[in-house]
Amino acid sequence: MRDDAAFLVVVNAFANDPRVTPPGSGHRFGDRRVLKVNGKIFAMMSSKGGFVVKLSTERVSELVRAGRGAAFDPGRGRLMKQWLVVTAGHKFWLPLAQEARQLVV
Repeated sequence: MRDDAAFLVVVNAFANDPRVTPPGSGHRFGDRRVLKVNGKIFAMMSSKGGFVVKLSTERVSELVRAGRGAAFDPGRGRLMKQWLVVTAGHKFWLPLAQEARQLVV
């Protein structure tokens, strides 16, 4: 499965959640590739094509140790400890996006 198709699966999984703002709903260029709740991003496709989710620092560390992802670097040389680039494959995208969604208040 291609990354864009895998991201569409994730987006469609949140279609019935009225609090989730789907990609393309914002006015900014980057809003085309993000899922938000109350203006807060919980899952996105990075500019480098990686699928990224926001989790707790502890959960990100756990997933990195398990080889399922890497801490996200937005390109400024500083890792974001609560953001994970999922490297373990598409099958992990939806479960991790659902986990991230639950953390957004």
